[in-house]
Amino acid sequence: MTAWAQLLHFYQPPTQRHDILLRVAEESYRPLLGVLREHPRARMAVNMNAVLTEMLSEHGLGDVVTALRELGERGQVEFVGSGKFHPILPLIPEAERERSIRDNARTNRALLGPSFSPRGFFPPEMCYSADILDEVAAARHEWIVMSGVACPADWPTGEVYRVPVDHTSLHVLFRDDVRSNKISFRETDPHRFVDDLSRVGAGADAYVLTAMDAETYGHHISSWEREFLAATYALIEKPPRRHERHTSLVEMVQPSDLIARFPSGPVVEPFPASWSTTRDDIAAHNPYPLWHSPENRLHTLQWEYVEHALDILSVAKRYAESGDARKFAKLAEDLLQPALHSCQFWWASRRPMWDVTMVHRGFLLLNEALLNAALAVRLGSASERIKRDIAWRVAAANEARSQIERQLFLDEIA
Repeated sequence: MTAWAQLLHFYQPPTQRHDILLRVAEESYRPLLGVLREHPRARMAVNMNAVLTEMLSEHGLGDVVTALRELGERGQVEFVGSGKFHPILPLIPEAERERSIRDNARTNRALLGPSFSPRGFFPPEMCYSADILDEVAAARHEWIVMSGVACPADWPTGEVYRVPVDHTSLHVLFRDDVRSNKISFRETDPHRFVDDLSRVGAGADAYVLTAMDAETYGHHISSWEREFLAATYALIEKPPRRHERHTSLVEMVQPSDLIARFPSGPVVEPFPASWSTTRDDIAAHNPYPLWHSPENRLHTLQWEYVEHALDILSVAKRYAESGDARKFAKLAEDLLQPALHSCQFWWASRRPMWDVTMVHRGFLLLNEALLNAALAVRLGSASERIKRDIAWRVAAANEARSQIERQLFLDEIA
């Protein structure tokens, strides 16, 4: 018997336009959740970054949130934790990782109800490094999902590896990248997929975990929620007939079920990677190529600006003791989390993604956070020497900003 666990990742950036959010909900989220309601035996894990949960509720699309909450209460959906505004967790400071994970849980628990009680954790874009494990474990998650390319040992189908954290370990579930991508790029069909699953383990109990963007269904691929997902569910649920093999050999489960059903394997140390990383990227020490590639000049400038914003905010918080200084420091702190969302870097990757507007929208959030942090320093109790140092830091940030905008303009007209 093959236990099939699937995870769907729901996300839209904080800079997303209202009309696109409406279109994604209409094309993908509503039809997808409708398929789940029609198949009560279906099981899956859902990561919805809380920025999207919040946006759906604020943009008149609360029925999507309600449907997810009901599916969670029925036991069909297992919610997993993440970072609220979809940051690349290995690339941001520890304190910001902790805040992002905590705020994600607080917002989703308020909007999705008591069924939001995540045992597992989905790092945005499956960007993993060992640096993030302390914050994941501190938030009481029992397992973390990673891309298969990060697996450093024999491929697990009958045991669940663990990763070391503090004086204990977390279970790690590796995404089957090949099977996931075949679904995401329409390179399979329900019969082939179920038949393939039925052969995993060569007759022994085994498991497969697939994971992809929820928007794959209906938004990226029209009607795919019907043509693939609903049809796959129907095949798995169909009563077996004499001489018919696959329908009785696949069972739908949730990822946490795998931890209970399969023995714990050895502790491993996965490679830093994402679900868009290749083996060649790992060999080139480029684990997050779509968000921070050393070969991408725009990425370098973007992260240079992030570092300026983080450092200026750190000083602002230290010396903003009252009045306007505290007000501007709080504004900067509130702006920073959405400003760290991943999309501005993804759209700058040219692999092949490129969108000047989305890059610039994200940058403007960072710019506003830095501006308010600098104002807080100027109005705060820091010494004149510290204020001069920050003024020089703002000047350096402005030079980085000029280079970013020049890069966007020149690349756009090239």
